Amino acid sequence: MTGARDRSPEKTLENLFVVEPGYRAEADHAQEIDDRFYQRMVAFIKRVFRAQGTKAIVLGLENLPREGGAVIAINHTGWFDFIFAGMGPHLTGKRLVRFMAKKEVFHVPVIGWLMRSMRHVPVDRAAGADSIDSAVEWIDNGSLVGIFPEGTISRAFELSDFKTGAARIAQRSNGLLIPCAIWGSQRIWTKDLPRRLGRTHTPVIVSYGPPVDQSGTPEEVTARLKEAMGSLLSAAQTEYAERFGPFPAGERWMPASLGGSAPTTEEAQKMYEQEKAARAAKRVGKAGKA
Repeated sequence: MTGARDRSPEKTLENLFVVEPGYRAEADHAQEIDDRFYQRMVAFIKRVFRAQGTKAIVLGLENLPREGGAVIAINHTGWFDFIFAGMGPHLTGKRLVRFMAKKEVFHVPVIGWLMRSMRHVPVDRAAGADSIDSAVEWIDNGSLVGIFPEGTISRAFELSDFKTGAARIAQRSNGLLIPCAIWGSQRIWTKDLPRRLGRTHTPVIVSYGPPVDQSGTPEEVTARLKEAMGSLLSAAQTEYAERFGPFPAGERWMPASLGGSAPTTEEAQKMYEQEKAARAAKRVGKAGKA
C-alpha cells in the first residue's frame, strides 16, 4: 500500500490534515452542513488539535462515499478514535458520522448531553436489535454510522475479536461497509497509559479502505472486514515507522509483536475479562443495596 504512494510533501489542509497529492475537497454535503451544533463541535475539536500540534495523515479518502449511507468500521486503540475516524468524512464535504456507543455514556453529565445533541446512536447490549434498527434507519436515510467491531479499546494495540454488528447493520441497510484503521491515537490517550494532551505534536495515521464484500453470512462478512482492517493497520504501522521512527524498543504504546511492551492479545483479553467480571459484580452489589 505504502510503496506505490508518492513520498513528496502532500497537500495540507488547515495545517492539521495531510492528505494524498491531488486530493480536492468536495462541496459541502447539502443536509449535513445544516447540522450546526455538530459542525460547531468539529470546528472546536480542530482548534484543540491545532493547539496540540496534532498532525493527522489521512489516506484513502477516495473510498468514502460523497453521498448516501455507509457503515464505517474502525479499530479501537484510544479514546479519541471516534474523532480521528470522523476526519475523513468531514474532509469529503463536511460529512458527519453518527457513532454507536454504549447507552451508559449517554447518561454521563455533559458528555451524555453532547452525545445526544450530536445524535449519536446508543447501544443497549441487552436489546441489541433496537440498536441495529436505529443504525439501519440512519444509513437508509443517507447518513454515515461509525462502529468499533472490537467493542472496547484493545490494550494490545492489535485487532482483538470482532463482533458481527457492523456486518449485520451493513447487510440490513442499503449502505456500504467501509474499513478504517487508525494508528498513533493511543499515544495521546488510551487505557492504562498517561495522557499526553498538551502540545505534543503527536502524529496519527487514519486510513480508509475500499468497501468490503457483504455477501454471505454475517460471520463471513466479519472475517473479510477484519482481514481488510488488518491490512490497513499493518500498512499504517509500517508507514508510521518510516515517517516518524525509529522508536526505542519497549515503548508501552507499541504492540509486543512490533517490539513494544504492550500486553499481548492473550494478556489483554484476560484483563478485559477481569474488568467485565468486576463491573458485573459491582452491578450486583448495587442491585442488592437498592
